[in-house]
This record gives sequence, structure tokens and C-alpha cells, in this order.
Amino acid sequence: MNQLTVIGGGFAGLVAAISAAEAGSRVTVHESHQTLGGRARTADGPYRTNEGPHAFYNQGPHWGWLEQRDLIGPLAPVPFTESTKLRVHSGGKLRMTPPMAVVKLARKPLAEAPVDTDFFTWASSIVGEEGARAVSNVVAVSFFHHDVGALSAAFVQERLRRLARLSPEARFPRGGWQSVIDRMAARARELGVTIETGARVTEVPADRGPVIVATSLAAASQLLDDSSLTWESGRAVLVDVAVRHRRGDLYAIADADAPAWIERFTAQDKTLAPAGEELIQAQIPIGPDEAKSVGVERAERLFDLGYKGWRERTTWRGKDALCVGRTGAVDRPGTTWRDRPAIDRGHGVYLAGDQVAAPGVLSEVSFSSALEAVSLALAAGGRGGTVAHTPGREPRHHTSPKPQPVAQRLTAPRTQTQPKTQEQQSPAQSPAQGQAG
Repeated sequence: MNQLTVIGGGFAGLVAAISAAEAGSRVTVHESHQTLGGRARTADGPYRTNEGPHAFYNQGPHWGWLEQRDLIGPLAPVPFTESTKLRVHSGGKLRMTPPMAVVKLARKPLAEAPVDTDFFTWASSIVGEEGARAVSNVVAVSFFHHDVGALSAAFVQERLRRLARLSPEARFPRGGWQSVIDRMAARARELGVTIETGARVTEVPADRGPVIVATSLAAASQLLDDSSLTWESGRAVLVDVAVRHRRGDLYAIADADAPAWIERFTAQDKTLAPAGEELIQAQIPIGPDEAKSVGVERAERLFDLGYKGWRERTTWRGKDALCVGRTGAVDRPGTTWRDRPAIDRGHGVYLAGDQVAAPGVLSEVSFSSALEAVSLALAAGGRGGTVAHTPGREPRHHTSPKPQPVAQRLTAPRTQTQPKTQEQQSPAQSPAQGQAG
């Protein structure tokens, strides 16, 4: 059997390990942390805060793959009564409806948004500068970037259209992302994958088959001694607070005046905090020259608006965190995901993660890149096997002289006989932090 090494036991690393093992490879995973999960890790203890995404989109390529293997587990749906408690901070006040500019822009086909023009310029031509600014701030939850308007119009419009769907794509695994990670780890072990935790790797292993580096881009750059492994990401302040329950607390606040998002995650999942308490988490993008205190102050002002008496009701507060370069890739005008660091680094080394050259949104990029890394590794090894694919999508056969490009293979429409699934990254966070990605 072929041997394959995976460095990093987060979401991308486990996808790679499972895919390679299913294709017949003998796989070893090295994870430097004592627990698996990476940014999908969930903190132990009574306050189940996530270090990474709190939700993921059910329309992405990863959903069918996870569902087919029964790795998603129970979901925590948002009750209708809670969904009515979503407010938009606009003009210094909380409003029940988003700015009309959001609705108008969300209706624009993705094909109309240019790649080589910034979102603010393009949106301003449609809804005016004030509207474009408001939309950029409202959708910041999906980017964790302080200036969404400066990014590629096509890049932003793709996420805006998904966020504005009438039937929301976001789904919440009960108990946090760790429950999904635990199922993935169990599946990997069933397939014979060797998982070593607390095992920091300082150089690429030799004579152990292809190596998939499924770490942050910064860590990969250091490991591979390759300064070209860089791509822009966001910078966000993360604040977690638990308060005693009070009827009337809002479910979530989106900020149209400045990029910010606050959400009460116990609205859908009571297991995240002790009985009678509510877990509220804020994600506040800040500029490259702004101090963490700027984001903390902005979060607390929004707490004041949506959670009356929260200071007196606070039972626990996590360590306020500054998340730098760990919120997924963002594409500037003139660039797309194809311009990010390539998956194939040569000499049997492949990258996987949320900042590399693969399509998708947040954790979907991690999934797509992991699957492609395994496909390339198996093809380079001359194996005739197939990486298991998402239901309804064509698998890649590595004996084919013209393998299907990853973008087509992972985003191909479902077949008519495959029913469409009816069932989304938040940023990386400290062990007591949490987003909806």
C-alpha cells in the first residue's frame, strides 16, 4: 500500500486522511496540539466556545461528502421565534430590516460583478456610496476583514448572494464543531489511519510517501522554508461572554455602520452553556493599525444595545482575542482563488487549507484543497484508485489521461436522480472563542 503523511489534524487534514485511506493508502497524521480540530476545535468545560467556525454552509461541496459518511451528526436549528430577534445596527439604532441596498445588490447575478474592480466601486454604481458602505459592513461576518469594499467585487458578491438566500445555508452542529471533528477522527481510525497528537513536525518527513501540509499558511511557509506561501486574510477581535438568561435578548446583531457581528449561540444550542445562561460571541474586524481595544469597545457598545444589563448578568467572560491571518483567504481586485498558493508544491509535497488555490467559502476551501491534494498525490504515485467524491458529483479517475479540473469536479451540478440536500467560517479563535463561516 502507498504511504501518505498528513501534517495537521484540523478539518483539512482529516478530510485528506479519510480520503486517502478510503483510496487504499496507509496514512499517518501528525498534530502538534494535544487535541484534533485546528480552528474547528471546541473548548472543554461548561462554555463550549469554538476556536473556528460555528456553522457551515450546506450548499458547499463538503456537505454531501460529510453527510454520505454520517459525520455531521445532530444539528441545532435556529427556532423561528429566535430568528425574529435579528437586528441591524444602522444610523446608531437597531432596526428590524437590513438596508435596501443589501436586498438590491443580492439580486444581482454573480456574472455581473467584475473580478478586477473593487466591490465598493462596483456597488456604488448601483446603490450609491452610502449603500455600498452599509452592505460592505453587513457582510463582513463572512470575511472578517475591516474593509470588504476594497476586495474584488466578484469575490464579495459570491458570499453576499449566499448570505442573502431566503432559505439560510448556515447549519450548526450540536455541541460545536468538535462533534464533527470527533466523528471524522473516529472514521479515520476505523480506516486504519495512525493519528499522533502532541507531535510537532519541524521538517518534511523523508521516505514516507507524499506529504500533505494541512496547517495555516504561515506554519506551512516556515515548515517548507518558502516565503512565497502568503496570502491576505483578515484581522478580527473576538469576544465571548456568558450571561444569565433574560427574556428579550436579541439573537444576533449585524452592524451596517461598521464591520461587526454579534450572535447568541445558545439560541439554537443550549448545550453550549450551563442551564439558565446564554453564550454571546462577537467578531469585530479591525484595521491593520488598530489596537485590540478598539474592537473590544465596539463589541461592548453593541452588547449594550442588544443585551440590557449584560455586565451585571455576566457569569463568565473568555479571554478577548485578536485573530490575525487566520480567517481564510480574501481576494483583492484582479485576483481569484486560482492566484493563491498552489496545492502542488513539487517533490511530493501538497498544501491544504483555507488560503490556498481551491474554490469555495471559508471551510469549503479547506475541503476542496484537501481532496485535490490527495487526488494529486495518488495520481503522482501511479495509483489507479479513486478519491471518493461528493454524492451527485463525478469522481476523478486517476487513470484518465484528462482528469477533470477540481473546480468543475467539486461544483458540478447534482444528477437528477440525486435529491438535493436540505440541510456554513467563522474565524479562528482562542480556546475560548468563536463565527459563522
